Amino acid sequence: MKLWMKIIQTILAIVVLSLSAYSLIMGEYGILFQTQLLIGIMLLVFGITQIQEKRKVTGIFLFLCSGFVLFVGIYGLLS
Repeated sequence: MKLWMKIIQTILAIVVLSLSAYSLIMGEYGILFQTQLLIGIMLLVFGITQIQEKRKVTGIFLFLCSGFVLFVGIYGLLS
């Protein structure tokens, strides 16, 4: 289970980094909300990993941050 979580974390981090770099270099800010959704999912995966490693305070903080980022991303997509 830990190996799969590390793989998912790495893939999400690479995708978020590449989308952010693309948006910054090309001036394409239309993918901002999709990037925020991916960051929210990435924070959620990080939170799950922290809870599994018995770091509950950090995991709960990451869950709260993930919820806020996902809320902003979904709100931005719908408006």
